[in-house]
Amino acid sequence: MRLYHNPRCSKSRQAVALLDMREIEYEDYRYLVEGLSKSDIIGLIDRYDGQPAELVRTGEDEYKASPINLESVDDIVALLMTSPRCLQRPILDDGERAVIGRPTEEILTLLP
Repeated sequence: MRLYHNPRCSKSRQAVALLDMREIEYEDYRYLVEGLSKSDIIGLIDRYDGQPAELVRTGEDEYKASPINLESVDDIVALLMTSPRCLQRPILDDGERAVIGRPTEEILTLLP
């Protein structure tokens, strides 16, 4: 499992604490440092059981300054590649499904 998160985010810290408390092995993926590849983003979109637009943080300045069409997967991919800060967080991805941890308890749906 891979946890996409930002340690400065309280929801991300809650997700880390929940996974650690349950002794779940996961990859701690700090996407603001590591970056997001096109295949990472497309994989998240494919495995997320919701609208791709839900993976975008629309309150970020980078989003507000962009002419993105949230109905376009290509636009979402382009935005997240150039502005990873716009990725919703935290996201837990088990390779088959991805869930946004808002509320944090949503990540429990992927846990054994």
